Amino acid sequence: MNTLKTVYTFAFFVLLSISSFAKEYYVNAETGSDKNNGTSPATAWKSLKKVSDKNFKPGDQILLATGQIFFGSIQWNNQYGKKSKPIIISSYTVGNSNVKPIIDAQNHLNGIKLENCSFITINGLSIRADGGNNNPKRGMRCGILYTTNTGGSYNDISIKNCTVKDVFFENENFERGKDEVKTANGTQSYGWGIRFLLSKNSKLKNVLIESNEIENVSHTGIKMKGNIDQLRIFGNKIFKTGGPGMQFSGITNGHIKGNDINYSGSKDDTRKWGRGSGMWTWGCDSILIEHNSFRNANGPADSAGCHIDFNCKNIVVQYNLSENNAGGFAEILGNNWNCAYRYNVSINDGHRIKKKGVAFQEGKIFWLSGFVGKDRQRHGPYNSYFYNNTIYVKSDIIAKMAVSKVAEGVLITNNIFYIEGDSKAVLGDQYKPQEAGEADIPNVIFQNNLFLKASNWPKSVLIQDEAPVFGNPGFFNPGGSKITDYTPINVNLIKNKGIDIPMVPGDKKGLIYGLKVEKDILGNEINGKPDMGAIEVN
Repeated sequence: MNTLKTVYTFAFFVLLSISSFAKEYYVNAETGSDKNNGTSPATAWKSLKKVSDKNFKPGDQILLATGQIFFGSIQWNNQYGKKSKPIIISSYTVGNSNVKPIIDAQNHLNGIKLENCSFITINGLSIRADGGNNNPKRGMRCGILYTTNTGGSYNDISIKNCTVKDVFFENENFERGKDEVKTANGTQSYGWGIRFLLSKNSKLKNVLIESNEIENVSHTGIKMKGNIDQLRIFGNKIFKTGGPGMQFSGITNGHIKGNDINYSGSKDDTRKWGRGSGMWTWGCDSILIEHNSFRNANGPADSAGCHIDFNCKNIVVQYNLSENNAGGFAEILGNNWNCAYRYNVSINDGHRIKKKGVAFQEGKIFWLSGFVGKDRQRHGPYNSYFYNNTIYVKSDIIAKMAVSKVAEGVLITNNIFYIEGDSKAVLGDQYKPQEAGEADIPNVIFQNNLFLKASNWPKSVLIQDEAPVFGNPGFFNPGGSKITDYTPINVNLIKNKGIDIPMVPGDKKGLIYGLKVEKDILGNEINGKPDMGAIEVN
């Protein structure tokens, strides 16, 4: 009797063990059937609906056939993998095809929607969602949407090697209202690339968005909003978004590295918003933004390469290339604390000219703004650091600067301002310009910057360099589009001419990643005194 019981017990645990093993599920739009069990290529499912309807276990993989188009959407609610066994949505090879499976979500609100999910990886898919919704109400269409609708803690979402392209809520030839671009973020329906939108009282930890391509969406390429801790965004390419390339709100501990963002704020489709910085943060803490390129941002307002919107702290923008962005290069708004731009190269930024019916903000290469929201009393930014940047502006652009009277604590040193044409001071112009007039901005260190000529920094700007240097750094190829084009040849003017970076008076914290850096924008080691600008010379 005991022997029989032992056998039954053993058999039970064997079956339990087998049932708990992770499985692979295959989806083939051409040869599959939803009547199959999906556990082999020969018994593949056919539709995405089958994927949406099943509850998966940790370690399960859902594999879509390469070279095929899958019409519809994947929608998951409360799917949970484990740290060591995420649930994976990816692909398997059919024939010799290396073309990513395409999810065509036309007529659906999302290509993939994850709601209240943890430990999920999406890898190697292509998603498009070009209109097709006749619902007249305002809506949002996303290539990939992660969201929560209940409180609680969620973990580990990875999106890698995906292509998200042609995402529009409206059908082709839809015309935006002429004043839509004047609103803060748009009021109509739009398409987004990858979007994370968390409800109150929910928290998400560990997000990786890596090596994706996002192109031709009507609003933002990558947008993150909510209590998200430990965000990594590495090596993505974002092209021709109608809004910003990337935008972050409420993020803590982020690393944004190696991304290429071009033509944010595009208006080449009437469904696009037509306004957007390459990247901007709001209400974020401890974000390192480095080794990215921001090019050709467009729009009648904002539309800088990378700007720091209000209510942030500990944002460091370093080692980036910023080129031809209408709104400008360095922009730090109000109630920002201990933020920095250092060791960046800016080329022909801030070319926008304020003009009625065309643009309602001046473009600027440097802007400290106290703006903290419409109709709110302005204050800050506080303890802003700006050092070892190289700024080039060609002769037919008027370089513009604005410094708010309510700024407190500023360091500007070791920068190269190579401005071939004219420069002028302008007023901060968010909704209504700040009042003109004198102001004594406290706790300023402004010294030891190299200017091509004395007029590069207008005398009417509220703060002035106390010990400027004048001369031509002799760039290798001024006007070029590569970082190395701005390697100084005039070594005697540059080498070891920088000063060690001090703390802003009254600042007890400095920068979260340290004031001293070990390398320049090209990875050259900094030995002894720093050089002037972003590139160390031999």
